[in-house]
Amino acid sequence: MYPQSSSPTADHADPFTSSASVPRRDFFGDADSDSVDPHGRRDTYASDSSNNGLNDGERYYDHNGNYDPYVQPDTDSDVDIYGQRYPPASSESFGPRVGLSDTTATAYAEYAGPPGAREPYPAWTAERQIPLSKEEIEDIFLDLTQKFGFQRDSMRNMFDFLMQLLDSRASRMPPSQALLTLHADYIGGEHANYRKWYFAAQLDLDDAVGHVQNPGGLPRLGRRAGARSSNEKSLATAMERWRQAMNNMSQYDRLRQIALYLLCWGEAAQVRFVPECLCFIFKCADDYYRSPECQNRVDPMPEGLYLKSVIKPLYRFIRDQGYEVVDGRFVRRERDHAAIIGYDDVNQLFWYPEGIARIVLNDKTRLVDLSPPHRFMQFGRVDWNRAFFKTYYEKRSFGHLLVNFNRIWVIHVSLYWFYTAYNSPKVYQISLPNNKVYNSPALSWSVTALGGTVATIIMIAATLAEFSYIPTTWNNTSHLSRRLLFLFITLALTCGPTFYIAIAENSSNGTTSSLSLILGIVQFFISVVATLLFATMPSGRMFGDRVAGKSRKYLASQTFTASYPGLTTSARLASVSLWALVFGCKATESYFFLTLSFRDPIAVMVGMKIQGCSDKYFGSNLCTNQAAFSLAIMYVMDLVLFFLDTFLWYIIWNTVFSIARSFMLGLSIWTPWKDIYTRLPKRIYAKLLATRDMEVKYKPKVLVSQIWNAIIISMYREHLLSIEHVQKLLYHQIDSGHDGKRSLRAPPFFISQSDKSFKGEFFPTGSEAERRISFFAQSLTTAVPEPLPVDAMPSFTVLTPHYNEKILLSLREIIREEDQNARVTLLEYLKQLHPIEWENFVKDTKILAEESAMFNGTSGFGTDEKGQSKMDDLPFYCIGFKSAAPEFTLRTRIWASLRAQTLYRTVSGMMNYAKAIKLLYRVENPEVVQQFGANTDKLERELERMARRKFKFVVSMQRYSKFNKEEHENAEFLLRAYPDLQIAYLDEESPRKEGGDPRLFSALIDGHSEFIPETGRRRPNFRIELPGNPILGDGKSDNQNHAIIFYRGEYLQLIDANQDNYLEECLKIRNILGEFEEYSISTQSPYAQYGHKEFKKSPVAIVGAREYIFSENIGILGDLAAGKEQTFGTLSARAWAWVGGKLHYGHPDFLNALYMNTRGGVSKAQKGLHLNEDIYAGMTAVGRGGRIKHTEYYQCGKGRDLGFGTILNFQTKIGTGMGEQMLSREYYYMGTQLPIDRFLTFYYGHPGFHINNMLIILAVQCFIVTMVFLGTLNSSILVCQYSATNNLLPGMDGCYNLTPVFEWINRCIISIFLVFMIAFMPLFIQELVERGTGRAIIRLGKQFMSLSPVFEVFSTQIYTHSIISNLTFGGARYIATGRGFATVRISFSILFSRFAGPSIYLGMRTLMSLLYVTMALWTPYLIYFWISILALCVAPFLFNPHQFAFADFVIDYREFLRWMSRGNSRSHNNSWIGYCRLSRTMITGYKKKKLGLPSEKLSGDVPRAGWRAVIFSEVIFPIVMAILFVIAYIFVKSFPDSTGKLPPNPLIRILVIALGPIVWNAAVLLVQFLISIFLGPMMETSFPRFGSVMATTAHVLGVVGMVGFFEFLWFLETWNASHAVLGIIAVIAIQRAIHKILIAVFLSREFKHDETNHAWWTGRWYGRNLGAHVMSQPAREFVVKIIELSLWSSDLLIGHFLLFMLTPPILFPYADRLHAMLLFWLRPSKQIRAPLYSLKQKKQRRWIIIKYGTLYVIVILVFTALIVLPATFRNRIHLGCSLCNNL
Repeated sequence: MYPQSSSPTADHADPFTSSASVPRRDFFGDADSDSVDPHGRRDTYASDSSNNGLNDGERYYDHNGNYDPYVQPDTDSDVDIYGQRYPPASSESFGPRVGLSDTTATAYAEYAGPPGAREPYPAWTAERQIPLSKEEIEDIFLDLTQKFGFQRDSMRNMFDFLMQLLDSRASRMPPSQALLTLHADYIGGEHANYRKWYFAAQLDLDDAVGHVQNPGGLPRLGRRAGARSSNEKSLATAMERWRQAMNNMSQYDRLRQIALYLLCWGEAAQVRFVPECLCFIFKCADDYYRSPECQNRVDPMPEGLYLKSVIKPLYRFIRDQGYEVVDGRFVRRERDHAAIIGYDDVNQLFWYPEGIARIVLNDKTRLVDLSPPHRFMQFGRVDWNRAFFKTYYEKRSFGHLLVNFNRIWVIHVSLYWFYTAYNSPKVYQISLPNNKVYNSPALSWSVTALGGTVATIIMIAATLAEFSYIPTTWNNTSHLSRRLLFLFITLALTCGPTFYIAIAENSSNGTTSSLSLILGIVQFFISVVATLLFATMPSGRMFGDRVAGKSRKYLASQTFTASYPGLTTSARLASVSLWALVFGCKATESYFFLTLSFRDPIAVMVGMKIQGCSDKYFGSNLCTNQAAFSLAIMYVMDLVLFFLDTFLWYIIWNTVFSIARSFMLGLSIWTPWKDIYTRLPKRIYAKLLATRDMEVKYKPKVLVSQIWNAIIISMYREHLLSIEHVQKLLYHQIDSGHDGKRSLRAPPFFISQSDKSFKGEFFPTGSEAERRISFFAQSLTTAVPEPLPVDAMPSFTVLTPHYNEKILLSLREIIREEDQNARVTLLEYLKQLHPIEWENFVKDTKILAEESAMFNGTSGFGTDEKGQSKMDDLPFYCIGFKSAAPEFTLRTRIWASLRAQTLYRTVSGMMNYAKAIKLLYRVENPEVVQQFGANTDKLERELERMARRKFKFVVSMQRYSKFNKEEHENAEFLLRAYPDLQIAYLDEESPRKEGGDPRLFSALIDGHSEFIPETGRRRPNFRIELPGNPILGDGKSDNQNHAIIFYRGEYLQLIDANQDNYLEECLKIRNILGEFEEYSISTQSPYAQYGHKEFKKSPVAIVGAREYIFSENIGILGDLAAGKEQTFGTLSARAWAWVGGKLHYGHPDFLNALYMNTRGGVSKAQKGLHLNEDIYAGMTAVGRGGRIKHTEYYQCGKGRDLGFGTILNFQTKIGTGMGEQMLSREYYYMGTQLPIDRFLTFYYGHPGFHINNMLIILAVQCFIVTMVFLGTLNSSILVCQYSATNNLLPGMDGCYNLTPVFEWINRCIISIFLVFMIAFMPLFIQELVERGTGRAIIRLGKQFMSLSPVFEVFSTQIYTHSIISNLTFGGARYIATGRGFATVRISFSILFSRFAGPSIYLGMRTLMSLLYVTMALWTPYLIYFWISILALCVAPFLFNPHQFAFADFVIDYREFLRWMSRGNSRSHNNSWIGYCRLSRTMITGYKKKKLGLPSEKLSGDVPRAGWRAVIFSEVIFPIVMAILFVIAYIFVKSFPDSTGKLPPNPLIRILVIALGPIVWNAAVLLVQFLISIFLGPMMETSFPRFGSVMATTAHVLGVVGMVGFFEFLWFLETWNASHAVLGIIAVIAIQRAIHKILIAVFLSREFKHDETNHAWWTGRWYGRNLGAHVMSQPAREFVVKIIELSLWSSDLLIGHFLLFMLTPPILFPYADRLHAMLLFWLRPSKQIRAPLYSLKQKKQRRWIIIKYGTLYVIVILVFTALIVLPATFRNRIHLGCSLCNNL
């Protein structure tokens, strides 16, 4: 069965000697393979290697490689071997079960990569004094597998995992040290998570008796109280005991523990996300293993027992929290996070002894009451449902902002109070009886001191909110109660004296008693101290220190949430000084710019009472106080600006610090430029090559030349350089003239930099090649860690999750338009973006075509006329190939795929690591090259071996087994091109018994896996059963998690499927891995008496890298997205990493795999909550003590979204994800435990950015309301005007002085303007430093010319809306952000429905207010506001390709009208009614019943929002706005008109106009309902359009009603435009409030289908699947229809207004050309042609344009007539109407 020659030597003690010293033994007769290559195949796929992946004849030489057509069947080889190599999971062909013969060794040896690798783990060989041989390790694994019932495949996988890990470590240290440090990292060392957990959960407390090796057992909870005082002392001794136990362990035991941990981890599936639970499982398993009952067992456990009894119950618990079974399918439960016990809650149960004590078995006994060795066997009987509970409630509410960021609010609001109270003396001055006023100094001190009260109130509110997020079980709220008590005392101290002083001063007749003054001053200083304390002290450290307290009670939360890694002194200084500068500047600037400019407006407005106004109902009570209302709103406005200021200064100083840092690192372009290239060869030699350990046989020049030439040739291969350029850039060998010696000539490129006389172009300017070479040269100027030799470097893995991103573009996708709206094929577009590269590609192809033509015998030179050959080349220039042979079309597909965002681009980029490793190995070890002499094949195989040993690439293709034919072919192509690529996928098997769940497996294949003849699929190398479907969350993190068990080595690089990499960057891999600071590990034992002190330093968890966004310069939107990423990923990250504030953002970061995987994996996975899964890995790492670094000398490419819609989808995803983060416990821990400087860095780097966006939008809204109020004042009363000498002008008696207020307004506008514009500063400075002044100015200029500020304003609103709606309603989901090129025109109705909710409605409402302000209070500064607010309305259309093409515009109008009106007689997925229902269900939610109608698919699963969340945003806020605008309207109307009589009744008037349309709609609908219900059922058969006729009639009447009531208002206002506009503003606010209240309060849940809608119009209510609801539904539908009619009319009007705004540009000739130029940055000549239509289409389009164009013009005329005509003829129109005169 097994070939007997399994090991080269019979001697078992030394089974494999090192390959270098033993002559090669060839088995199975391949003696001739040295001279003749049996595979004479031409290397079409893998460009860089010969015979990629064919075996090197060391073990078995088999010729079953399916894709090798030339091979003769090999008669010698044993047929069975291949069958045996990868035993499928079910068959037991792994060798005898018990009692190992040496044959099992073979079965193992083989899966260390493709067969035939000489010695799979070269660093772990006998002559290196290994503590345990490979066979002994195998025995350990087999033994554990039999004792615990692990799966065989999982065992093989973990064995290989551990061996590669040992091999990786042992290659740079002695093997015994490798094993020791590995054990210390996994189990027992200073930074091992297991050890930390062991002490945090107090498992050492009853260990006085316990075992020697690994103390175990849980405290009996009964006798805890007495042990309390002593166990603080005993912690140190327990830790010392632990160290000794670890030190005394044998190496065998150490390895057994690691193996057991890995086996537990390897099958844990979702349990890998709960690391402390895994620790607990491991501890129980380890205790059980050491017990006699386990040692004495003879028969092995059945395979899969561990999965079934330990993992599956936990998996099921986690799954059932989020899913329930309905009709045999899993359906998402409608639960929000606060009701789901998620991964974190499960995990935190194991942090505390009290938690572990909750675990009970089915028979009610506690697991703790069993002795430690007996616990493991009882796992199958644990009742997990009774153990777990919520440990933190992620309720949706804005309270989280208060709790997590309380210090931010305290700092700002208190400081604002101190500043403003001091500067509003008029507010609290005392009026004396003799009409004098008196400013009391005591009162001034005291009122200012109330800032401390404000701070205390904020803290009290935060503490109360915190109570609702933490369960009140155990003793974790005691510190909250203590804090609350203390806060109330502070409150009394800070505000009590004010009452006394106010009373005393008021009765004192203008003299201040000294007691009052002293009290006031004391109170002020107490307040300042309290404010400073609350502003700086983390709330988690007040009264019961959870961060640094000594009590064991807090040990767990310290260990897992507050072990922040320390900063170096210089970094801490930088951090403190950064924030000192930010707040210093802010405090100064805010005082002088904001507060002092506000002082005069306060002074003039405080006492202002408006005279001579009255109102029918309120008399003069409301209108006299109009100035006070305005002032109140102004105070709020000023406060918002106060917040915005800080962010402004933060951006400025953060940029300054970042730039300073880049100069410190030597990164900037301003370092003398020419030296960079001249010194490049020296730097390559010094920094990239491991030169310290080489014997110097060769000149550095020789070594450098190989590296440099490889880089240049790789660029040539990627078509970045033409042959001419390559010649000038390569090192050439030249005859030196004597003795026939040859010497190397450096490329002219290096010389030319220093020698001015030498000119020449080396690469196309501004090209990708120039960027890459210059970045490479620039990056080597910085200090980099020294590399290790290749064979000593650690191994690492690149992991890429793939769902359904494009693998390779198909020919169709490249040379056909996407749809009828696209005007260009992908290939055309790419050719315009990359002209040089296309040129090079075509040249290459022509050479190839000629070669193949000559080869095939047809002469390529049949015709030699020039013109003829030009014509012949046309196909090449058009589509890149002439003959449609697959090899030529494939080249074009690859060329395009490498320039779009495809998986192929990612794989080919990342596979450069293998090339880089081979290159470095060959260059640094010339002896290897000599050893193989002329035999390049064997040399290639030796290099392959090294690359395979050090680098793995795993793509986790979740859907691989479900791929369609095309995807499958593409995946297969990847495997053929890169045989070493590994693909992990989910394999599904039907359930064993009827009705069971299907069984899922994690499987792994690579390019060497053989095909199974029956299925044509490859046979997996490993196939490990999972407890169930692993995709429980948003997908990406689960996808990473299922494949994580297949990574190898010590480090992981996480890459998304839209990234790229380059050979010259990959050469730096050894330097990057050096950043983990694990190259030179101390030779001490980590457990030795004094040695362990050398292992104290916090480990590096994540090393960040830069990203280059390769989609920059693709038009304005691509460039903006790239710029955002550039400043965030590089500029900010550089400063953050320095001051310890960087997290992990899914960039090409390297992770310390061992560190991250023992702490819950590389990302978190709870559905919804962990939407931005990657940042949680960063927060976990920081909270648990890992450092996060950022490197500047390495970068990956990355694609970003390019279209308006996709960018906004991405921003919505970021925004909703941020909303979810605010709810998460990580933010809670960071916000309440970080020291102040690091907290501020964290806040302003992450949530602060989004909260700032929210505040900007709030500022705009506040400002508009303020302006409306000031406008009412300005237009209704006499405002004082002054002459140039500041004297009152004549005729100003009784005037009101508002001049200071208008000055203040101008300042506010400047502030808001600055806040928007500061967003562009970092990008400008970044470009300035990295690319020089010219490039920076050009880039920013291009952005401004293309209206980027408009986009900025709009995206600010999108961020704001997505966060607010997320915090209110939830509904965060992973939005697959599109990665295509945006060349498609999107129709008006789609854009309208996508952006109406987020921004158009807000924009339109604000525009109305702005219109009023412009009429009532004009100042030139308002122009800026007009631009911003218009941006909110029209941005989506401005950035739509070809928006202004005339024909398309008219066709859009037709589409818009049809969209508005369809969907009423039968359901239509793209209709207004569908959009309306969808936006409504956010609030109402859906009915639970499943009815299975086709129209149900249109609706997502949205849980019904909780009333607490809704009541503020949907009820209170709209009512407040309505009241404000009504007050403004009433004020304007409370003055006599020109004839001297007061308007009759403004309040009634406004209510009539507001409620009129709603009542009118109700009446129309009632009549219509009666008609439908009686006529409908009869008519429907004979007249099928009955429903839509009814609907049309009702809707038309609705619009008529709305317009009619508006005209009525226009008439009542006697054609006074500004009053009419203000009236409309108030009407809109009232109607909006009514609609929102009706929806939020009166509507029950929605049906998933829209049958009720059809029933309403047709009158046929039966047969609609409504069941018992058929009686209640008509009433509900009636309310809904009233709302819908109003909304429909307003949407119709808004749509028309938008179209009117977009009409003017259409009237200009060439508007479309210009617009396309701004959008795509392509010259008009390069631009995209107009689409070609057939004659029939043209005729159709012409007819549509004539018909709808005319209609559009008529509509415009009607609109203008309704507004203009009455106004022009107002003096002639007199309607006698008694009712009107009373309104």
